[in-house]
Amino acid sequence: MAPVELRQLRYFVAVAEELNFGRAAERLLIAGPSLSQQIKALERDLGVRLFDRDRRKVSLTQAGAALLPHTRALLDRADDLKRRAGNLTGSQSVRLGYVNWLPPDLMSRTAAVAQVHLDAWVAPSHTQAARVADGSLDLAVCWVRTEDLQRLGLRARLIGADRLYAVARGGDSSDVPDVAARDVHVLIDDDLTAWAAWNVYAEELAQATGARKVRISDGAITGPAFFDHVRRCTRPVLNSPKGQTSPLPPDLVRREIVGPKVYWTWSLVWREKEERTGVLAVVDALCEGVGDLGIHAPDAWLPADDPYAIPG
Repeated sequence: MAPVELRQLRYFVAVAEELNFGRAAERLLIAGPSLSQQIKALERDLGVRLFDRDRRKVSLTQAGAALLPHTRALLDRADDLKRRAGNLTGSQSVRLGYVNWLPPDLMSRTAAVAQVHLDAWVAPSHTQAARVADGSLDLAVCWVRTEDLQRLGLRARLIGADRLYAVARGGDSSDVPDVAARDVHVLIDDDLTAWAAWNVYAEELAQATGARKVRISDGAITGPAFFDHVRRCTRPVLNSPKGQTSPLPPDLVRREIVGPKVYWTWSLVWREKEERTGVLAVVDALCEGVGDLGIHAPDAWLPADDPYAIPG
């Protein structure tokens, strides 16, 4: 029998609880076809069919129903093993994932409380949040909504924020006027695997401010191709968090967005039932004293479901 991954077992439990591949994929924040492939691989490795599927419904097979309680128990034991192993050391090992931004003093602030290991897989926000939920990571710095936290069983604290700006044609100038949010173009990419979080954010920004949506399919939310879109657009184009520190070509300029000022928040997320002292100590070390970073100013904008948005 081929080795079975804990991740696959977590996928099995999610599908068994939802009895719907679409809802399970949304809960796990992975693509539906990927989830289906992982379940098929698990069935192949176990040598049994876990689900009966047709166009209308998904149901557990007799084998799937019999294995489900054992799978849940195994996952609970695996989680308990990780907790016990972490508690055996004076300085616990904590796995932290991220998208593209991290506090510059991360290591110095956490050195006294845990051994923080940065995960090499730099992935989109929705993927990193899902990896925390399934135990692949202990913590992640990412963008999340309150809805995501509730669905995945996560908690979050504010760790950083970017005030987004627009990029426009115009060349180098010492006197570049601000631009109203309603006069900005917002790129929305067809690739939901890479840009799901950004697209959700951009759609809400456009609806709330009147910014104009421009749909693209070339992944040019950032990078050199983004600058090509700026040159083609008739309005300044909203820059994404992944492009905040990228140098601009000489024929383009940065324009500050006002009315409102547009903010993107970075959350540090962890599992709601997390008990490891090292993980919780890292959260405190990185988030204490962060403040509101300008996101609660009267002229600041956040999505309505942002965990740090003020109701009303």
